[in-house]
Amino acid sequence: MDFGDLARVHRDLLLQDVVPFWIRHSPDRECGGLFTFLDEDGSVYGTDKPIWLQGRIAWLFARLCNAVEKREEWLELSRHGLEFLRRHGYDDDGRMFFLTTRDGRPLRKRRYVFSETFAAIAFAEYAKATGDAEAARMAAQTFDTAYRYHTTPGLLEPKEIPSTRPSKGHAMPMILLATANILREVDPRPIYDEVIDRSVREVFDHFCHPEFEALLETVGPNGEFIDTPEGRTMNPGHAIETSWFIMDIGRRRNDPALIEGGLRILDWMLRKGWDDRYGGILYFRDVLDRPSTQYEWDMKLWWPHTEALVACSMAHELTGDERWMEWYRKVHEWAFAHFPDPKHGEWYGYLHRDGTVSHRLKGNGWKGPFHLGRSALLCWRTFERLAERG
Repeated sequence: MDFGDLARVHRDLLLQDVVPFWIRHSPDRECGGLFTFLDEDGSVYGTDKPIWLQGRIAWLFARLCNAVEKREEWLELSRHGLEFLRRHGYDDDGRMFFLTTRDGRPLRKRRYVFSETFAAIAFAEYAKATGDAEAARMAAQTFDTAYRYHTTPGLLEPKEIPSTRPSKGHAMPMILLATANILREVDPRPIYDEVIDRSVREVFDHFCHPEFEALLETVGPNGEFIDTPEGRTMNPGHAIETSWFIMDIGRRRNDPALIEGGLRILDWMLRKGWDDRYGGILYFRDVLDRPSTQYEWDMKLWWPHTEALVACSMAHELTGDERWMEWYRKVHEWAFAHFPDPKHGEWYGYLHRDGTVSHRLKGNGWKGPFHLGRSALLCWRTFERLAERG
């Protein structure tokens, strides 16, 4: 397929498959918010509401209004999710819950701030689409709360006893740079570029280990290699997602060093993550090729593949280097051969190593339309631009 064909494939995936599936099945018109526990045909098999997915879905539909066209149906669905967050998502301390009942009663609150980061981008995107000043205020306030809890020692309970083996995870600098890159569009404060700068430096200086040609998920406080199963863990999809976040910031800033750094991560993690036996991207790898302790280490999940499609198409657009299109086609062919459900629509999320379906669900507490919808939108626009270049 040429660039025009690829643009149409991603446009149709987004507008004729993913978006209609979630519009049909996700809105809860009785209690508010959005169902995410959806069986393969879209039927609801669980009614609890993951707060971080409410934010992700609300962001996606507001983003469609900003990037495609302002359809009232999309705007209403984004508003529908945000109203649930306003009413039920926040605890008295300003932090957010992770999971509520169908009618919004809190079930779980985690020591992470991922609910907050996704709510922040959702309010920001909605504010951009509508000019809603209250949504912009909510975005900034939610980001500030998340960042304060992340950077203030003792506010969040540590995962492990820090005095025994201090460590930190890749997830926070990764999500902070992505969140700040969206909020800066609706809030002029310099904090967002400051957070981006700090987060990018932390990724490059601490989590990237050139001696292994890898980005590690867990390191010591100053990037030290920890020779344990956790310290040796690579999550290729997570690192590939970070690579395109950094490339995108480099493009915005016209900074070749950032683009090159993102390309280096992408190159490392495609090679580390690709399954030479069955194809597709492995979920976890041990950087020293020792046994991975995660039970799902060799499964093929939808989202690492969608992130690789974004990263490879972006890398080709930025460099013109054909090897990135070779990687793109490799990932595309495997993903489109295994994840789509031609009968009911959308993608299966969880496959066995050989590509057979493991879980028939289309949504749960982790899977919604966010990764696939964002990937389809970004790849559509990238290939559209490439096709226009001729």
